[in-house]
Amino acid sequence: MPLARRINIRPGVSVLSVLRHLNYEPWYALAEFVDNAVQDAMVKKHELRKAEGPSYKLKVQIEYDSTDAGTIAVRDNAGGILDRDYDRAFKTAERPPDVGNLAEFGMGMKSAACWFARTWAVRSKALGENEERLIRFDIDDIVDHTVEELTVQTRRGPASEHYTEIVLTNLHRQLHPRTIGKVKAHLASMYRIFIRDGLLELDYNGEPLNYVEPRILKAPFFKDLDGPKRRWRKEFDISLGGRRRVYGFAALRETASVSEAGLAIFRRERLIQGGADTGYRPDQIFKKSNSYTYQRLFGEVHAQGFGVTHTKDAIQWDGHEEAFLESLDRELNRPPLRMLDQAEGYRVRPPRVDIKKAAENALNQVASVQITLAEDVARISEPQAEAKTVQHLKPSVLPFKRVMDLTVGDATWRVTCEASNDPAVGDWLSVADDPPRGAGQPRNVTIRIALAHPFMVKFAGPGSEALEALMRVAIGIGLAELAARDGGVRMASAIRIRLNELLRGSLSRQG
Repeated sequence: MPLARRINIRPGVSVLSVLRHLNYEPWYALAEFVDNAVQDAMVKKHELRKAEGPSYKLKVQIEYDSTDAGTIAVRDNAGGILDRDYDRAFKTAERPPDVGNLAEFGMGMKSAACWFARTWAVRSKALGENEERLIRFDIDDIVDHTVEELTVQTRRGPASEHYTEIVLTNLHRQLHPRTIGKVKAHLASMYRIFIRDGLLELDYNGEPLNYVEPRILKAPFFKDLDGPKRRWRKEFDISLGGRRRVYGFAALRETASVSEAGLAIFRRERLIQGGADTGYRPDQIFKKSNSYTYQRLFGEVHAQGFGVTHTKDAIQWDGHEEAFLESLDRELNRPPLRMLDQAEGYRVRPPRVDIKKAAENALNQVASVQITLAEDVARISEPQAEAKTVQHLKPSVLPFKRVMDLTVGDATWRVTCEASNDPAVGDWLSVADDPPRGAGQPRNVTIRIALAHPFMVKFAGPGSEALEALMRVAIGIGLAELAARDGGVRMASAIRIRLNELLRGSLSRQG
């Protein structure tokens, strides 16, 4: 029969019921278990290599089963929890003796387990000891009855075995299919250095998790396209006083990506901030989300001498972030490799064969909506009365405006080009024409393109190079309409009106 002893889990067990309300993301919660395994394997690496041979590698397996109330299991082959560490390991907020590691707060396993589940258990066998130990947590029972001691069940086991298994049941939070994809991407990104260095194998439901390194741009400087090709990667090392240091590299992606660019900030080789689809992109470096820098610049940043939040999802800069960004801005654009200028100025010019293939694919997509397109064309072909030219467009929220003064013959046109994020704006393109109010006064023209229009959302994301081209086309259509009307063309707005209908209908859909 298994033996048993009891351990104290004070202080105040009621705090365990509060942990489910922490502001975790699922990948950060799962990372707490991985952190413990990685830290244990690093501390005991000599003993583990002596027992398993020099080729020993830490393996962490995460398994998720959505049936019933859901189960998450995390298993590792690290050194296991030693008998002398049990009291500390299961007391809330009992910090480990060495806080300069990945498991520094004494809260990670407990807080993540309670965030995920109502009941959980830890089974562990420490290398060099002859007992396997099992402890179970039922949070509702512990809190309702103010349980301050739990039973540890023990059974004999070979001294050469070493493992830990954490099983979470009766989950507060299930992992939905879309979340699972993000969990895998974030964990692969988070532990990329340990995986890259061959120290860790991390699996999710039997699938190895690996971070795919972006390909780095090799191209001439955009102002000298006939010049030599360069590899756009630069290392930096910034001292911020005391023991604070930030170092790493930045590079430009060969293929631009709105979601995957950005910096990843590491501490003790574990990613803290950024990564996957949440890159660290401060405006001072990356500008706004429609900039080319926003979708090309990426890198790995190591922060030394800084703390982290207790959920390990953000660096505590302690007032040094602005100084870091100012120094980084200077470093990245320092000659001869002016990274930020290249990021913003470089444009990809695809080979003619790629253009042909892209055009073929685009036409195939358009052809796939031919039935509904025919219906839309038949509908808008009905005769319509000439639309009255408006002088002013109704105000929209979140407009972005640029004003151009054009000299057209002897007249001045003040053209306001407006990009609106207002979903209430229904037409893709709107035009207003306000004639001069007196001698010497300009003709006020407004041309508005709706960024929230279904056509723009589907085919021209905020960082797409297509966005600039579409806005130029829209401005061209608007000015051509006014010029045609001035030239005596009746119903000059007819094409724009019908185009708006087509773009909201068939041409904003894919087959």
